[in-house]
Amino acid sequence: MTVAPERMDLPYTPEVAAATDHLYASIAKTVTRAEWELYAPYVARIQTLKRERNAVVLAHHYQTQEIYRCVADIVGDSLALAQAAAATDADTIVMCGVHFMAETAKLLSPNKTVLLPDLEAGCSLADSITAADIRALRARHPGAPVVTYVNTSAAVKAESDVCCTSANAVAVVESLGVPKVIFLPDEYLAAYVASKTKVEIVTWKGHCEVHEKFTADEIRELRTMHAGIAVLAHPECPPDVCAEADFVGSTTAMLDYIKGAKPARVAMITECSMAGNLVDAFPEIEFMQPCNLCPHMRRITLPKILRALETMSPQIEIDPAVAAPARRAVERMTQIRRDGAAAA
Repeated sequence: MTVAPERMDLPYTPEVAAATDHLYASIAKTVTRAEWELYAPYVARIQTLKRERNAVVLAHHYQTQEIYRCVADIVGDSLALAQAAAATDADTIVMCGVHFMAETAKLLSPNKTVLLPDLEAGCSLADSITAADIRALRARHPGAPVVTYVNTSAAVKAESDVCCTSANAVAVVESLGVPKVIFLPDEYLAAYVASKTKVEIVTWKGHCEVHEKFTADEIRELRTMHAGIAVLAHPECPPDVCAEADFVGSTTAMLDYIKGAKPARVAMITECSMAGNLVDAFPEIEFMQPCNLCPHMRRITLPKILRALETMSPQIEIDPAVAAPARRAVERMTQIRRDGAAAA
């Protein structure tokens, strides 16, 4: 899937420069001045509209730098974004991510307006399973609880017993105290969980189209070309890729690893925007970027964010009959964390 480029024709004026040039420093290493002069008018207008709408902009780690560093108020993993937004006094949430992330934000902030700048920003992993699929799996494995990755639709969450993230998946599975669980939908994350627990894991053949493209040969080639490189892989990658990595963890766990270990050279085996967003934050680290881009994340652009704030659309709505059980599945995960069987 390709995303057609949008026109960016708002004028770069002295007023825009005065309002935004301090932001350019945060992305100057990787964004040219000419590019910035296209972005800056949108950044300035978005910042104004955020104040007028009492809006907060959330950006996933896979968003481009002009969004991630220049208009976002909160950045992070999908669930952390939704939780942080719920804790604010904002009336409006703008999700710079994909559809399931906007739904999760709405689940946790049902009384707030949640905007997704492009409703076509989907997810191959979320699209790999339906509520009907879960009901069929329950029939084949009676009594096995369903643990569902947060990278799923609200309808799928509603059919689940508890949700998990890539960071806390093992802890959530083990907290249930049962010999077998149905773990959905990512096959590779399920394999990673199975390698860390004695609980029998029933899997589903869902994959992230970004992470499944990486290969073990790529990792070995990186090590040949860049001596001493630290390789960090997301558990949505194939098992042979994870086996070649020095560290396997969620996007937030990767960031924590970098902060703690401070390796001189890093390859992040995940969507390549994440490394791009860290270049300015860690100038002492050399980031190698094996680059697989998420086409769905690329659907979110500054013009679309601006249009969403101007029109207050598209808004995310969830059928209350779906929202209530979906919210319970998410809340049960957070309750597990509070009770001490918490995420890694």
